[in-house]
Amino acid sequence: MKRLRADGTSPNTKDRARAGRIAKRLSEIHPDIETALSYKNPWELIVSTAISAQTTDINVNRVTPALFSRFPTPDALAGADPEEVEQLIFSTGFYRQKTRAIIGLAAAIVDNHAGQVPEDMALLVKLPGVGRKTASVVLAEAFGHPEIAVDTHVKRVAYRLELTCETDPAKVERDLKAIVPKTHWNKLSMRMIQFGRDVCDARKPQCRVCPLRRTCNSTDKTA
Repeated sequence: MKRLRADGTSPNTKDRARAGRIAKRLSEIHPDIETALSYKNPWELIVSTAISAQTTDINVNRVTPALFSRFPTPDALAGADPEEVEQLIFSTGFYRQKTRAIIGLAAAIVDNHAGQVPEDMALLVKLPGVGRKTASVVLAEAFGHPEIAVDTHVKRVAYRLELTCETDPAKVERDLKAIVPKTHWNKLSMRMIQFGRDVCDARKPQCRVCPLRRTCNSTDKTA
């Protein structure tokens, strides 16, 4: 069954073929890519992703070893002293909000899912502080599901490559799923994120050395 774009239209064969070539090229550039967040299980990944907002993955990886050593399970974090958690994740910024979020997340996993991170999009997005992007990351990286997480890099790269004309992340995700072969979904986000960091920079895209320059018609292409 063919998927429709966010606007209800169906991509034609030419568009699908082009998207497939782009996804294949990205897989050749970044064949073994994975999230930069360090984790051992779905629980650690969902918490790490939740506290990664407005900070770097490197910074998150600095604080999570101590956090997970002290609170290794949802049950342990659900009963944590907020002040202790705040001290552990202080350097990630917005530490009070993030502390409330991950303690609430832990409690919900304990109360509603027997202490196990659910392997289902509809259930994940019902958890406190978990949006579709975080849920997609967890499903794709921890469980190997074919999901596409849309962040600012993915949105920018997809728009410049004319894989979407949308700006809303949910609509961008729908457009990508309509046009990119499902076999590429699982790692597409990470590949587009790295490509966006290395080459397709927001302010200074490296178009001269871009391996996709011939297929890109972006209006902000550099000479």
